[in-house]
Amino acid sequence: MDLYFRTFKVDLQGRKLADCRQFRYFQQEIFSRLVIFYLSLLGFGWQQLVNNCDVIVGISHCRRPFFYSLTPMLNNPGPYRSEALAISHPLQRILHPLLYFEIFSYPLKLEEIQDLCRGESFTKNDLEKHLADAIERGLIYNCQGFYSCQNRPDWVEKRIDNNQRAERYIRHAYRMSHLIRRFPFVRGVFLSGALSKNVMPKDGDIDYFIITKPGRLWVSRTLLVLFKKIVLFNSHKYFCVNYFVDEDHLTIEEQNQFTATEVATLTPLYSKSIYDRFLQANAWTKQYYPNFPARDTQKTIPVKESRTQRFLEWILQGQLGERLDTFFYRRTLKFWQQKFATFEPEKFATALKSRPYVSKHHPQDFQNRVLSELEKRITAFEERHQVRLDRSALNPLSAPTE
Repeated sequence: MDLYFRTFKVDLQGRKLADCRQFRYFQQEIFSRLVIFYLSLLGFGWQQLVNNCDVIVGISHCRRPFFYSLTPMLNNPGPYRSEALAISHPLQRILHPLLYFEIFSYPLKLEEIQDLCRGESFTKNDLEKHLADAIERGLIYNCQGFYSCQNRPDWVEKRIDNNQRAERYIRHAYRMSHLIRRFPFVRGVFLSGALSKNVMPKDGDIDYFIITKPGRLWVSRTLLVLFKKIVLFNSHKYFCVNYFVDEDHLTIEEQNQFTATEVATLTPLYSKSIYDRFLQANAWTKQYYPNFPARDTQKTIPVKESRTQRFLEWILQGQLGERLDTFFYRRTLKFWQQKFATFEPEKFATALKSRPYVSKHHPQDFQNRVLSELEKRITAFEERHQVRLDRSALNPLSAPTE
């Protein structure tokens, strides 16, 4: 019993009564612990009750009757977690995009939450009500019109700074795409990575997602990489070409929340027709982001072949182009296998996917790292607020193709 009082004393001293909402929660916890103490005098296992007192407080935050939480707790020995959802379904749809972008320290605006929520679209008024309710419960925070699951004003400042820098870099991206489109067999150029989400960190670069003619992907890729290494002195700042697919294989094979986010946010720089076909081929992303709108194509560069492009494609047609494409594919794959020999086969297949119709160079394996971090964030949120969230968004629609 002495241990219980010492634990209770430490908890009291550690509380920060910063505002009225926290003070109300503090009052609730005092009441909860007094009831626990009374039950311990009646012979209940007080150590179990102390370990689970936050569950009572968490459920009372959700406006459930206090004694509702005691029955399942007392009937269940050991660690306790509510089997029922302690927060409403609409609120879960709001929390998932917030937790996902929290990985990047990126709070969201109201209209962004509206676009990124799963299920039926919220009206602005309904969304504002759900957000206000979540703020009242202490589940999310609002800072200058930006929402996140953590009270981090520094994230807002960082986001505003990165957004302002992105506006300048997007102009560079359009200028560079004018150059990329003139390379042989390039059929579409999209902006990917952070800049496609209107974010540009100080140490970031401009990533391009490139569509090529079937059977000439590796020729096109090799010429672009040689240009970067020789002419741009291997600079990645304005010219990072790390993902290629050909026109006959527009569907992204790894289908999960990470790839859905990346596909949905791609910005078309060149060839509106290819972008429209790409969206149709990746309609599966609507299962993750049914309310996310297609990107604006008014500034997309129209299709126009240059004389140099037509001449080089004429030279590289037929067996010469086929042999070169096969040679570049095999040579690049062998080089990557030697350079990244420490990678597990599964990691290599995902991060450095190499087929005649696709080339992906993501050696840092952001896909698996982000998905793993998302699961950790959801678990931490559940434990912090004693709620259970729907994890169906973590399940991939298909396994990566080997």
